[in-house]
Amino acid sequence: MSNVDSDNGYSFGQILLAVLAGVVGIALVWVIWAKIFGVTDPVEVAEPTAQLAQIDENIKPVAQVELAEASAAGATEKSGEEVVKAVCSMCHAAGLMNSPKIGDKGQWQPRIAQGYETLVKHAIEGIRSMPARGGNPSLSDNEVANAVAYMANQSGANFKETAPKAAEVDPAAEAPAVPAADAKAAEPVAQKVAAAAPAAAGKSGEEVYKSVCAMCHSAGLMNAPKFGDKAQWEPRIKQGYQTLVTHANKGIRSMPAKGGNPSLSDDEVAGAVKYMANAAGAKF
Repeated sequence: MSNVDSDNGYSFGQILLAVLAGVVGIALVWVIWAKIFGVTDPVEVAEPTAQLAQIDENIKPVAQVELAEASAAGATEKSGEEVVKAVCSMCHAAGLMNSPKIGDKGQWQPRIAQGYETLVKHAIEGIRSMPARGGNPSLSDNEVANAVAYMANQSGANFKETAPKAAEVDPAAEAPAVPAADAKAAEPVAQKVAAAAPAAAGKSGEEVYKSVCAMCHSAGLMNAPKFGDKAQWEPRIKQGYQTLVTHANKGIRSMPAKGGNPSLSDDEVAGAVKYMANAAGAKF
């Protein structure tokens, strides 16, 4: 018997290498197959809410611009001249309802002799045909007092007006200082907001009525149709909206043009006409 291995025999080492090569080959085939057909380990997907929050954080602007509406309580008071032009001139410019005409020293002299405090008291509380605060309850005591001083001084008095009270600023409410870099970054945003903001609108019909028209129309003074009185307004409503607006802007009978307040725009007067007429049954 021969001790020489056959030519076709394999050693143990060769067999082991062949097995390893086969395993590696199978692994490579599996990897390639997985890549081609998309078979990979599952990837954890974040909750939609978390994703949206992250997106919000990423696109958040470097600065935010907030617009605050000025409150009536924080507004600066009107001067005596402004109050007279807006309210008192309705009667005092022409001397309606026996009111002392502005600039008429003969009519104002006996009133000035009563003293400033008495005149202010009468103006605030009302006297005879004049309603309290000239028919405008939104006026402060200081505004009424300054209006009295302004009118009386036009007719020979020497009363002293007090300075209109400015809005009080709460130091704690003041905005913190903005770093220069942030302020510069916010400029384009502020410019866009300003460009998009609508132009300041005039007073509403209700506001004009309360500040000007109510003086006569709330009580029906000088034959003015009383606010809400359908019987008095019916024949006027029949004349048509445009006719009523023309009368209000130009004046008619005892009613002065624009209710005695020339600072009102035509649109503001028209709004007041619509507000009063609609309160009495019109559908303007």
